[in-house]
Amino acid sequence: MRSRNFKIRLFFGIAIVAFAYLRKCSQQEENPYTGRTQTITLSPEQEIAIGLQSAPQMAQQHGGLHPNNNYQAFVDQVGNKLVDNSIAKQTPYKYDFHLLADDRTINAFALPGGQVFITYALFSKLENEDQLAGVLGHEIGHVLGKHSNERISEANFWKTVTMGASVGADMGEFVNGIGQNTLLSNGRDDELESDDLGVKFMIKAGYDPEEMIGVMEILKQAAGPNRVPEFQSTHPDPENRIEKIRESIKKYQTQ
Repeated sequence: MRSRNFKIRLFFGIAIVAFAYLRKCSQQEENPYTGRTQTITLSPEQEIAIGLQSAPQMAQQHGGLHPNNNYQAFVDQVGNKLVDNSIAKQTPYKYDFHLLADDRTINAFALPGGQVFITYALFSKLENEDQLAGVLGHEIGHVLGKHSNERISEANFWKTVTMGASVGADMGEFVNGIGQNTLLSNGRDDELESDDLGVKFMIKAGYDPEEMIGVMEILKQAAGPNRVPEFQSTHPDPENRIEKIRESIKKYQTQ
């Protein structure tokens, strides 16, 4: 009886994993903005809705929006210039640029659908408009790269696989670990892809792409000598990013 129950559990577990795999294959599509094939389950409308719904909470976590209207207008100006001079203008996404009041956390990030944020801590360290364009261009790259969409889709896939493995052979923890490693690796690729797109957007909008390297130097200095090794981080090491940025500059300046 025990052997029969195990076989039934194993059958259902394999069936769930097979279903998840076939479903994932059916959800593979080419990103129209990057040409990369990704697992995508959310429509642009759903991405926009998620971003708009999450934006207030994200702002609250960073002390709300910065009260200086002139600073905010400057961020809007640079962000909109990047959008208006790139393929971002042709997308259904609704871009909003937010300067956060947080003066301690050096960070910038984007939600799906076009909500872009930069903390005052990072904004205050930037040396010129071109560097701000580099930061915002990178975040626009995350939106066009559909990176949040892909992460959500991949997470749902691994959740289904884990459920199937748990039913079949009690290996949920093992499969879950594979999923985390996959997400970590792809996260680094996302950062490099966004750097590449950011360089492209900067050149299209008339900004100096070399200033993106200056942004990397700021991030490297902020991280300090005890920064997390690259293999433990979702972000590539700034030195590696600088090397890739130089390659992107050479590529797009010759086009």
